[in-house]
Amino acid sequence: MPDTGPVAVVTGASRGAGAGIAHALGSHGCTVYVTGRTQAGAEPANAGTIEHTAETVTRAGGEGIPVRVDHADDEQVRALFEQIGRRHERVDILVNNAAIIRDEMMGRTKFWEEPLSVIDTLDVGLRSSYVATVYAMPLMLPQRNGLVVFTSSSGSVHYAFGPAYGVPKAGTDKMAADMAVDFRGTGIAAISIWMGSLLTDRVRKIIAGNPEKFGHILDSAETPELTGHVIWALYRDPGIEELSGQTLIGAELAVRYAITDDGGRQPPSYRDLFDVHPPRQCSHIMR
Repeated sequence: MPDTGPVAVVTGASRGAGAGIAHALGSHGCTVYVTGRTQAGAEPANAGTIEHTAETVTRAGGEGIPVRVDHADDEQVRALFEQIGRRHERVDILVNNAAIIRDEMMGRTKFWEEPLSVIDTLDVGLRSSYVATVYAMPLMLPQRNGLVVFTSSSGSVHYAFGPAYGVPKAGTDKMAADMAVDFRGTGIAAISIWMGSLLTDRVRKIIAGNPEKFGHILDSAETPELTGHVIWALYRDPGIEELSGQTLIGAELAVRYAITDDGGRQPPSYRDLFDVHPPRQCSHIMR
């Protein structure tokens, strides 16, 4: 097996949250498999492609490996983990981030006014996380140490854009909780992380285009990299088993691990901003 740092997989990492998380994990020396559907063509890799994200991972000090994967296709996901197994024989961190967000679901429409395709979020965003975790297990279980992260949001407990957005988020949080029960005794932890408003490249352009209207976003938003640094801190936390199965707020984890965002900022928690917090999972187990 090649001598390497921790091996991470970040799904849906061509842009947005996944790209930032992959970049941050690269800064901690991880080998990061960057998956997504958007590839560079014959020209050099541009932002918004898996190749570009992989390059940022490598420049940060890790090794970025781009792999084109459509997470709606189970066979492509299986092939991804077979490829990782041949080269590295293990996965240490899996970040389930791939999701479909259609423009039609982001307006102020009612759900019955939207095309049925918006509910594809149940396939890529919920089901795809389940499938990726299943295929990752043969590469995680032998290590008896690993972390499965689900990127989620507070939309799981309050209305946000409608059921096509909120239901998969709620399912994601529940998936982490139930997988954690099966992980007991394996050394693997499952955690769902609520990210706040994200300063993605797209959001930064919107702010720059009208700073008077949108500049206030900078007061509370967080960079996607913050979640990546939080994930790294969780992975290295010897007490992570106590957190397994929980849905946690990324901004609060940043405080817990003394992680600051760009410019030394400490993004606020949705708990403080809106009195929104994850529900408590009941301890009863039925088999």
